[in-house]
Amino acid sequence: MEDLTYSAASAADLPAVRSLLERCALPTKDLRPDHLEHFLVCRQADQLVGAVGLELIGDTALLRSLAVVPELRGKGVAHQLWARIQADAARVGIQRLYLLTTTADALFSRWGFQRVPRDVVPPSIQATPEYSALCPSTAVVMALDVTPAGQRVL
Repeated sequence: MEDLTYSAASAADLPAVRSLLERCALPTKDLRPDHLEHFLVCRQADQLVGAVGLELIGDTALLRSLAVVPELRGKGVAHQLWARIQADAARVGIQRLYLLTTTADALFSRWGFQRVPRDVVPPSIQATPEYSALCPSTAVVMALDVTPAGQRVL
């Protein structure tokens, strides 16, 4: 879609990101302006229509808040956000990404994530509010090894 733009989020985007996440039934309780330092957003004209973020913890990160407005789902917006945040993760030296999902495990599986048992998740990820309190214990935990920036995957 030609009228979409992707960019780094700013603290000023917090109300719009929160609104989008709430609309998509994703956690927002712990989201602070400083989290947006590692978020990307998608806009259509001046409307925020997609977002994704990383919560960096050493050389691992929690992929959080991949959200797209319902009317643009199935049009490649989520994939574009994913591709861009994956490249950002590689660029900043992230080795492994984790995520929790109650609805999108099939999508993340297509992108290379694999289900992992909760007991193998590093304590640093388990200590995040999203993991420890905001997502239900029934959420699927998935992980992906990040390809270093510039390395091709065949």
